Amino acid sequence: MDRSKTIIRTSFFAILTNLFLVTFKATVGIISNSIAVILDAVNNASDALSSLITIVGAKLSTKAPDKKHPQGYGRIEYVSAMIVSAIVIYAGITSAVESVKNIINPGQVEYKTLSLIILTVALLVKFLLGLIVRHQGKKVASSALVAAGTDSLFDSILSLSVLISAVIYLLTGFSLESYVGILISAFIIKAGLEMLLETLNDILGRRADADTIRKIKACINEEKEVRGTYDVILHDYGPEKTYASLHVEVADTLTAEEIDRLNRKIEAKVYCQLGIIITAVGIYSYNTSDNEAAKIRNKVIEKIKSHDWAIQVHGFYLDTENKTMRFDVVVSFDIKAQEALKILYKDMKELYPDYTFQIAPDLDYSDL
Repeated sequence: MDRSKTIIRTSFFAILTNLFLVTFKATVGIISNSIAVILDAVNNASDALSSLITIVGAKLSTKAPDKKHPQGYGRIEYVSAMIVSAIVIYAGITSAVESVKNIINPGQVEYKTLSLIILTVALLVKFLLGLIVRHQGKKVASSALVAAGTDSLFDSILSLSVLISAVIYLLTGFSLESYVGILISAFIIKAGLEMLLETLNDILGRRADADTIRKIKACINEEKEVRGTYDVILHDYGPEKTYASLHVEVADTLTAEEIDRLNRKIEAKVYCQLGIIITAVGIYSYNTSDNEAAKIRNKVIEKIKSHDWAIQVHGFYLDTENKTMRFDVVVSFDIKAQEALKILYKDMKELYPDYTFQIAPDLDYSDL
């Protein structure tokens, strides 16, 4: 709730500031007949609208889970971010069209000292706004605020180009208005496309953050019963709503009651320390009483690791009595899983023809 309040408060502040800038820049642009200044004002107006949509998204994302959406509404923030991206792209295209029109039919530009002072103040205000919004975005881990803050800082640079073009016009009489307008439009469109792609990556699912994976593994591996943690998969249901599933490797002597107690301890520990909800803990067992298993395990791993695409072997268990062997192999994206399996089964059959194998290919979805 504190996070939501911060996002709403910061976005509301951004709206007021941008509306203030729109008023002054539009006034200067109309008085001086400057297309570049007017387009800069339009850009600020789109920023204000973007902040409004961010507020709506933040409010809706805090809605409690219900029967239709048991994981909550956190991903609405991504939808609002896509809408903001579309608005930014539209503003950029509109600005480009108006700039081209002004090149074809140029108007007379007329700047005054007061206009330059207003533009300078507006530039500084936009720069400070960008710093504040980006800082708050990083503070509450809001990609929408970070993007808005970065966009404001970038806008201040574009506003500087408008100011420079005005100074050049006053000194030389040469007008760069429309060309600066096209430049601004190009940067606006670029920023909108980058925001859109960033949001699409969130929706499609990103590669798990390596630092987060390391923290989860370190937290679990502290437990004396755990020899290793593997296959950590993060499920993102919006900011601060992360779920995870994983496997732990334990001795084959543990009872069901001991494993159950360990699972519950792991779930509570990870949530308290990292705020991540563990939804499933799979179990790998390792041999504790068969010395032959260790020798065979080393030989198997050596053979598998001879392939460049084989990143890691884990979950190894050998049943010498029933002649069965099972393990997982993490394979890179350089090879298809089915192709890797064919090679692995062929290699294992050559090494141990009397054994039956159960090999599971895992994708390299997190840094090991």
